[in-house]
Parts: sequence; structure tokens; C-alpha cells
Amino acid sequence: MTDIDAFEAQRPRLIRLAYRMLGSVAEAEDAVQDAWLRWTRAGEDVADPAAWLVRATSRLCIDRLRAAKTRREAYRGPWLPEPLIEDLSVDPVERAEDVSVAFLLALERLSPLERAVFLLHDVFDEDYAEVAETLGKTEPAVRQLATRARAHVKENRPRFTVSQADAAKLAAAFMAAAAQGDMAALSAVLAEDAVMVTDGGGKRKAALRPLIGREDIVRLLEGLAWRGGETFPLSFRSVRINGYPGLVLIREDGPMTVAFQPGEDGKLAGIYMVRNPEKLGHLGSDLPVV
Repeated sequence: MTDIDAFEAQRPRLIRLAYRMLGSVAEAEDAVQDAWLRWTRAGEDVADPAAWLVRATSRLCIDRLRAAKTRREAYRGPWLPEPLIEDLSVDPVERAEDVSVAFLLALERLSPLERAVFLLHDVFDEDYAEVAETLGKTEPAVRQLATRARAHVKENRPRFTVSQADAAKLAAAFMAAAAQGDMAALSAVLAEDAVMVTDGGGKRKAALRPLIGREDIVRLLEGLAWRGGETFPLSFRSVRINGYPGLVLIREDGPMTVAFQPGEDGKLAGIYMVRNPEKLGHLGSDLPVV
């Protein structure tokens, strides 16, 4: 197997790891590209290419997270991961609970090392000895990091209990009610403790705080409708976003994505809107009106 073949065999796994670490499709691809450059300089003495590449990618992601700490702290408004978009016609590549917005936001609350340990052990099924070698830590230290990370993430890692079809119906009901300005119908489709997060990154209009609770969300949408602050999209496409039913919309001021998190009570538990153009460059411009 050539160097290129060995790398390409691992690329999908490396991208999945890097995306969960960084919350960005573009940054994940950059980190894996950096791993490739290191791989080309590693020579022929690598006994286990898969382990070497995971180790290199993990460390590169940790370095990126540490370097981005100040930038993340100065981010204007709520931060959401760059949307991971899949067409509805293809089988999902990822397990929904492992790329959901709620899960990735839970990972954001971990330190870079905690995040790496949790992902490598709990998501990618590496044993503690392998994780310790990857991160240059002792096995007891890795176990302690894993325990701490698991406690933070446990309550935020959703287990989907509704079918994709039922989840899509919830999303469609919300969009229909929003388009008609029917606040009673909007309220009916939202869980009492639903959350709506809009990420504009200071580049486009967005709420500067998460909206918590059905009443808070409806009040904002009602205000937007009253002021005429929201216009119907020029075109849209139904997609899967981070495992959730979602939409890519093209509006007069640019594209945006909306992901709908189904709850366990047959209502929507979360609505996540990404409006920051820096996170939407990978969408392309070939969106048909549907």
C-alpha cells in the first residue's frame, strides 16, 4: 500500500474526528490536510499508519482549539457548529446523536484534552492505552479526563426516539406556521422548554442570546412578523443537518440553514439557525426552488 493509499483509507475517519473536535467542516479538512503533510514527511518507518494519523490529527485539532480560545471568547452572539449537511436521498454517514448540534455544543464546554479523550474513547472506541499514547498522557490521567468529560456530556447527548419522517413533519409544521404568521400553531409545535439559537457571528442579524422556552421563542417570532423583519426565502431545499431535519434557505441577504431538533414529546426541542456567512461557504450556489 502506498503512502497515498494508506492516508486515503483513513481520511473519512480523520475528517469525522476533526469535525467533532473543531465543529467546522472547513477547519476539519484543513487539519486533515496538515496531517497529510506530516504524513508525507514521516518516512517508511510507521508501523501502524492508522494510529499514527489519528495521533497527528488529534494533536493538530488540540492545537487549533487552544489557538482559537481567544477568538471563540470574543465571538459575537451564540456560537453554533458549522452545519454538516447531507442530502435526504442518501443514507446518513454519521450517527445522528454523535453529530447533533446539542452534542457538539456539549463538547464545546470541555477542554481540548477532555474533548479529545472523550471522542477517541467513547465515540471512536479506542482503548485507554491507545488514547494515552495518542495524547502523550498516562493511562490514569486519560481515565480521569474521560470520567470528567463524560459527566459533562451525558445529559446533553440526545437519543433520538422519533423517526426521520416524524421529525420532518414537525419541521414542516413549524415552517408552515411561521410562513403564515400563525403564532398559536407555532406554540403548539414547540416543547415548553424549547431552545432557539441563531448564529450570525456579528456578520448578519441574529439574536444575541439563546431563546429559552416556548413563550420566549414565540414572542420573538411574533415581533419579527409584526415589524416585517423576516421575508420568505427566495429558494430552499430540505436536507439533513447534523442528523436533524433541516432547510438550506436562500434569502435576499444571503443563505442560512435551519436545523430542527425533535424532542421526546412529539414537539420540537431545539431550533438552530446559522446565518454567519463564514460558516456557509461550503453550501454552493446551485440550490433549486423546491
